Amino acid sequence: MSAPLTPVRHFLDLADAGAEAIAAMLGDAVERKQARAGWPKGRADADAPLAGHTLAMIFEKNSTRTRVSFDMAMRQLGGTTIVMDAGSMQLGRGESVADTARVLSRYVDAIMIRTDDHAKVAELAAHASVPVINGLTDWSHPCQVMADMLTVIDRKAALAGTRWAWLGDGNNMLHSIVEAGSLMGFEVRIGCPAGYDPAIEVLEGALSRGATVQIVRDPAKAVAGADVVVTDTWISMGQSHAEAKIAALSPYQVTPEIMAGAAEGAVFLHCLPAHRGEEVADAVIDGPQSAIWDEAENRLHAQKSVLLWCFGLLG
Repeated sequence: MSAPLTPVRHFLDLADAGAEAIAAMLGDAVERKQARAGWPKGRADADAPLAGHTLAMIFEKNSTRTRVSFDMAMRQLGGTTIVMDAGSMQLGRGESVADTARVLSRYVDAIMIRTDDHAKVAELAAHASVPVINGLTDWSHPCQVMADMLTVIDRKAALAGTRWAWLGDGNNMLHSIVEAGSLMGFEVRIGCPAGYDPAIEVLEGALSRGATVQIVRDPAKAVAGADVVVTDTWISMGQSHAEAKIAALSPYQVTPEIMAGAAEGAVFLHCLPAHRGEEVADAVIDGPQSAIWDEAENRLHAQKSVLLWCFGLLG
């Protein structure tokens, strides 16, 4: 009798992975980051755990950090990558997501996709026989928030009990932060104008897991006493009605005055790219509280551990 097949581990959202898996990934990321301090970036980790494995990377949205961090993650783990964009694939000419998943599963060991429609990622995972990783959708950005949590661990040593303040609209980044807070025990206070709240199902899911999450309309109250202050661009790729949105969000710009209300030693995070002078002032993003470059680097370290978890080598 053959052994039962091990279920494929997809990384689509943080809540799907769960707190135990996230903790295992973050712990591994800390250890791997420390172990290769001072090494050339192209040198493989000592154990090269993904030697012989290939990751297909599909980009339907422009990318800098996701593209380079996943490529280098696989190289440091001993593996290789294939980079594709929609314009050069049959997926961009009408081949179904399901058929694309079936074909790629015969060629590669895992698939990462950066796209707009979250349903597309879910469909890819439903039909793939290899792990699928959400590199970004309009619904969530779990890989970025893994890097954000790793950055806070670097600076604060622990996640549980910290208070995170979000200033901006209820976008994909905020959805993943709310999920993360509900799983890892940190508070999330959301400063946003009426009409720009996160999706109610995200809030309800987080509350069902015992989250401490609150929406406030006053940006100063949102940030008061926060250990971590986070924002993101107000206008994402492909969004319209920019003028009205910018006008509504302008009181929520992260300024030195806003940061002064945060806790002593508070950290500023931004997933980048930033629209300087819009959602954040130069004095903040370039100031001593900013951890954005460590945060960007941590995409690499966190995603290495996400890959290992997907391959069943963690947790």
